[in-house]
Amino acid sequence: MVRPDVRSGQLFGIVDGMGHRIFVAKDAFKFSCAHMTVFPDGSKERLHGHNYFIELSVELEDVSFAKLVDFGPLKRTVAQLCVEWKERVLLARSNPHFTIVREDADEFEFTLCGKRYVLPTEDVLVLPIDNIVVERLAEHIADRLADQIAPGPATGGGPLTGFEVTVTESPGQGARHYRSV
Repeated sequence: MVRPDVRSGQLFGIVDGMGHRIFVAKDAFKFSCAHMTVFPDGSKERLHGHNYFIELSVELEDVSFAKLVDFGPLKRTVAQLCVEWKERVLLARSNPHFTIVREDADEFEFTLCGKRYVLPTEDVLVLPIDNIVVERLAEHIADRLADQIAPGPATGGGPLTGFEVTVTESPGQGARHYRSV
């Protein structure tokens, strides 16, 4: 599998090549799901799927022993997210062309771009974003990780200066979302 190179120094606000970056791209950070990309004019792609991969990179200014950061909680959060999203149809709650018609224990009925769909409820996951595209998925994952990455006791008092979430949907195709901390 081809993974993006996160070591180039161009992805983060590293000045004069100074700084440190730790990245985690584990085999457990993958999920397969279906989606339909919606375009602003109300058209959409057909229902299709991808084998997505997630990579997390964290920028640090201090990698001394005293400032060691435990990445276990972050890795567990990403792995749990992959389990939640695995083999689901992802839908974007905030998309203006999406409407939930009916939802019960058995069926989830919705319209998307004027087309009606009925799926087993257990196969659907509605996310609080406006489109199911890699750039929005990366941003949503960053939202879920932000509290764990914020400077404070959980991160050793603040050596983290930024983090980036990369989501790839096929080799050489994906998106990165960066945040300063």
